Amino acid sequence: QVQLVESGGGLVQPGGSLRLSCKASTAGFVIADMGWYRQAPGKQRELVAVITRGGGATYADSVKGRFAISRDNAKNMVYLQMNSLKSEDTAVYYCKAEQWPSLVASWGQGTQVTVSS
Repeated sequence: QVQLVESGGGLVQPGGSLRLSCKASTAGFVIADMGWYRQAPGKQRELVAVITRGGGATYADSVKGRFAISRDNAKNMVYLQMNSLKSEDTAVYYCKAEQWPSLVASWGQGTQVTVSS
C-alpha cells in the first residue's frame, strides 16, 4: 500500500502563490501517474493536474497557465506550484498516486488551501 502525505497548504491572498508537496511511501511499489485533486465545500472532487512517470502533464482548464505540476521520481515526490491564486481555488487539495502495473490508487489526507484577503 502506498501512503501519501501532503504539505504546503495555508492561507494566501488573491494573486499570491503556494507550493504543495506530496511524499509517497511506496513500500517497494512503483508509482505510475501522480496527481493533484481538489474539493471545495459542497462540490465534487475534481482533477487539478496529473503527471506521468515520464513527466507528461495534464491540467484542468481552470488552472492552465497558473499552476505547474512536477515530480521527483527518485524521491517519490510530486509538487504543485500554484501562482496567481484566486478565491475560487479555495479547497482541500489531495494528492493521488497509482501503483504500477495494477493502477491501484492511493490518496493523501488532504491539505487546506484558502485564498482570501
